Amino acid sequence: MKSEIIIAGFGGQGVLSMGKILAYSGLMEDKEVSWLPSYGPEQRGGTANVTVILSDERISSPILNAYDIVVALNQQSLDRFESQVKPGGILIYDSYGINQPPTRTDITIHRIDATEATFEMNNSKTYNMIVLGAMLKASPMVTIESVLKGLKKTLPERHWHLLPLNEEALNKGMELVK
Repeated sequence: MKSEIIIAGFGGQGVLSMGKILAYSGLMEDKEVSWLPSYGPEQRGGTANVTVILSDERISSPILNAYDIVVALNQQSLDRFESQVKPGGILIYDSYGINQPPTRTDITIHRIDATEATFEMNNSKTYNMIVLGAMLKASPMVTIESVLKGLKKTLPERHWHLLPLNEEALNKGMELVK
């Protein structure tokens, strides 16, 4: 099993954190892991993406031109990465702010309403966990238990009280994928 993933959006959406948590989750399951962030000098509002590779075998290179899974969280990312989903791959996008939805017919496309789900949860900081839950429903590459362990590893101890909220957000995201 090998999953080559890119998550792309604006800074402040939790893109890099999502990738880091996914990478830690893979480590918890004894997978080979690559985590390669890319972002501009802006902290919020600039573009950000992260490439994560999870594999049962050694990973030859973290640089990819095509992906099994693309998660696009804004129009700019959708425009840039839709063509880079491998045929038969998965494209997940948040519908908020998308004016031109994807048009490919050789991939599986999941439109999720993650922004609306954050409003339902009354917490915008759950956004990236909602998206991660949707991705794991579409392609269950790691378990929720591993994600929660990975989240605990990345969160400072003073924020561990937020773990139940994040678990709720993961489950909410899973409900968004039909």
